[in-house]
Amino acid sequence: MEEALTRPSNKILPSLGIILVVGGFIVLSWLGYLWLDPAQPPYHYKLVEEGGVDKFNKLGLEAWPDLSISKHEVIVEGVNQPLAVGHLARRGNTKPVMLEWENRSGEPVAFVDGKLSELTALASAIAKHVPKDAAILAWWDTSRQIQLLTGYQTVFVSHLGAPYIAPSLWRSKRGAIEKYEREFWGEPASAEEGQKFKRFADALVADPKEGAAMLRELTDGREAYIVVHLSDLYKLGLMRPESLGAAYKDFPLQGGNVHGLSGLVKQWLIENNHTAYSVHGLSENLVRAYFLTDEKSGNTLLAKMLPFTTSNPLEFQALKLVYQYGGYWVYKIRLSNS
Repeated sequence: MEEALTRPSNKILPSLGIILVVGGFIVLSWLGYLWLDPAQPPYHYKLVEEGGVDKFNKLGLEAWPDLSISKHEVIVEGVNQPLAVGHLARRGNTKPVMLEWENRSGEPVAFVDGKLSELTALASAIAKHVPKDAAILAWWDTSRQIQLLTGYQTVFVSHLGAPYIAPSLWRSKRGAIEKYEREFWGEPASAEEGQKFKRFADALVADPKEGAAMLRELTDGREAYIVVHLSDLYKLGLMRPESLGAAYKDFPLQGGNVHGLSGLVKQWLIENNHTAYSVHGLSENLVRAYFLTDEKSGNTLLAKMLPFTTSNPLEFQALKLVYQYGGYWVYKIRLSNS
């Protein structure tokens, strides 16, 4: 895999022509659902459309013709527009996997936005270059996507539902939301898998050398690879806020003006006393900037694996960089620290 994949692409961060359409945003504070019964979830998934890959040809899943696709919207009663839209996929009677997700509100709901074109490119590279018996570590949602698209066995296979992702105004409804999500996605993960995932999160916020050793423990000494995405920073910050300070903000990309965007991002960093940033294109019109909010966060394993202004993945020694595309960075886990 090293020879084929060791070519960090410059398609991702410098070419910022990739971000969210601004129109149709929903201001959550307008909604009246805050006064509903706290025992009831404030939203539900509505099935809009389903069928084979050929029915959803804009998704670019032609290489996986055996998948069944369903489009779901996140609906709040009394609100005319969905808060989010997702495309789920499954093979046969297996549990559904979220493949593509677009939030349309001021705060993320359930999942963080992702680009399916980047995911399919990642899956194709893994299927072509990673040994079939290798262990693959990734955030649980990415793990399930990789398993579905490649057939490889990942360390995490279940819908773990961590961290809890919902608008801050839904704080009182957390119990109802978590219950609804468990029921929608089916059988919960085993206690053992849940503990392994917590250990995985601990590794990502650890000192790089210590964290790499923890990753080796999770893969039992096998040939192993870890896949991380820039959005993992935000999710990890929600899980381990005491160890990692993370934030993000979306910026419009007007006329491909990358230099103007850079100035806006740096100004936001200074005004909010953040210490580093990295950017990821979400569409042709919108760029998401991820921020580290303090210096110690920049010394964590995950921060060193991602292209922040205070890090350089090409020179990272604790793990071996073998592939990069879009927001994804893939490393081979070294068999020792030497």
